[in-house]
Amino acid sequence: MPHLKVDPAYKHTEKDTFKSSGLIRAFLCGMGFGAFLMFILLIPQNVQAFDENGEAVCLAKNIYFEAGNQPLAGKVAVAQVVQNRMEHSSYPKDICGVIYQAKMRENWKGNQVPIRNQCQFSWFCDGKSDEPLDTDTFYESYLVAQDVIIGKYPDITEGATHYHSIMVEPYWANTLNETVQITDHIFYK
Repeated sequence: MPHLKVDPAYKHTEKDTFKSSGLIRAFLCGMGFGAFLMFILLIPQNVQAFDENGEAVCLAKNIYFEAGNQPLAGKVAVAQVVQNRMEHSSYPKDICGVIYQAKMRENWKGNQVPIRNQCQFSWFCDGKSDEPLDTDTFYESYLVAQDVIIGKYPDITEGATHYHSIMVEPYWANTLNETVQITDHIFYK
């Protein structure tokens, strides 16, 4: 193998430094691109889009329609029932799934709509608009929803998966154990 001889009169210049740093930069860029390709190849094939506010909005709507006129404890309790249901095997494992769980039918336009009085939460299938009209109450409900999602409050319902207004007596009330009454709702598990 031939040996390279270095001319003793050769002096290192700034141009030489630039050439070697350019090689290093090219090498690092190649490594970065390789890491990026590896990352792309390792992403699971069934990735789904996720709206980071979606769960909070679903929970806020439920709080708004079920307990919007109640103090903080009433709002928190309604939200915690949704979370308790997520832990139970009979319900979906996500907030929106729990809230919008209902028997559905096809309407005259060909759209799937909930059957009246066949929902987990009455506001979803009462035939009225599901859009909040009181902005302040909805905003307050949204803040409560975010706090409940991050675990700011302990479960004040004692694990309840059901509740109803004190104004009604649902058929299932006698089949469950009452845990607590908070403002206008009685909670059960």
